[in-house]
Amino acid sequence: MELKIVEMKIPEGANLILGQSHFIKTAEDIYEVMAGTVPFAKFAIAFSEASGDCLVRSEGNDEGLIETARENSLALGCGHTFVVLMKGAFPINVLNAIKAVQEVCGIFCATANPLQVVVAETELGRGIMGVIDGFSPKGSETPAQVEDRRKLLRRFGYKL
Repeated sequence: MELKIVEMKIPEGANLILGQSHFIKTAEDIYEVMAGTVPFAKFAIAFSEASGDCLVRSEGNDEGLIETARENSLALGCGHTFVVLMKGAFPINVLNAIKAVQEVCGIFCATANPLQVVVAETELGRGIMGVIDGFSPKGSETPAQVEDRRKLLRRFGYKL
């Protein structure tokens, strides 16, 4: 077994969701979630098959995001995984709906941070071992930073 680090490309202003699924209809089903949950967002989905033709299947409503999602999936090379890229929406808007898709097994991460994926490669193929999402903590927040965080959440409309 060999471990590799794969850097994900996240376009400026976009967020990425990385997950595992198990069936060819993943790309279409997640498309329906995105279109039905955040209809004005730009998004793309790329799903890597693990059997049959073993192709990266992609859907979306933005060609640039579709191409980047496809590139990310090909770079990962891990079967039954999916990459969602979105602009004009945040993962918090769609995560529960994506998790409820019948064929979705789990979510590795949802982020706009720099993202590295730890991939194991064997004679069978490749699989995701984990993710490195952003940077390590530099300390604990101060009372002033607590207040700033709370104000930010209210500015975004997530709290009263």
